[in-house]
Amino acid sequence: MQFDVKNFLLNAKTAYSTQFSVDLGGEDLNGSSLTAPAECVFTAQPTEEGALLSVHIRAQAQGECARCLANVQSSYDFTRAYSIRLRDPDDPDFELPMNENGCLDLRELVVQELIFEIPRVLLCSPDCPGLCPICGRKKAEGCTCQAAEATEPVDARLSILKQLLS
Repeated sequence: MQFDVKNFLLNAKTAYSTQFSVDLGGEDLNGSSLTAPAECVFTAQPTEEGALLSVHIRAQAQGECARCLANVQSSYDFTRAYSIRLRDPDDPDFELPMNENGCLDLRELVVQELIFEIPRVLLCSPDCPGLCPICGRKKAEGCTCQAAEATEPVDARLSILKQLLS
């Protein structure tokens, strides 16, 4: 879906708004994927200097906990706003994904904002202890190897590190 920013900046007298869905099935978003299409609302409001653009995104994502590999489901509901001036679309460093004709790619905008919003490291909980390096079970489920791990290092070459910590 395209929005003609240049035309809006030159001719708009009233606000523009549209609702749309973005299906990102199969796309990797920082190690996560969406469980359903993202629901979006895009608005453009003319101002004296240019325009105020905003996109509101609602999405459900899933991924793996970085420590214990459990399935993590997260909801995202956020709005991003951009203030643009008439000369901005011609600037090669302009931050919005626009083509050479001055049209904004709304799908690409949603993808970029989701990549910025979804954390790179997902955790099932902030204090997730992770997996036991000996048996591979989740430490939170009461792994019995933890006591043995404290008394005897897994690899004899690492024993010097244990002495340094003492």
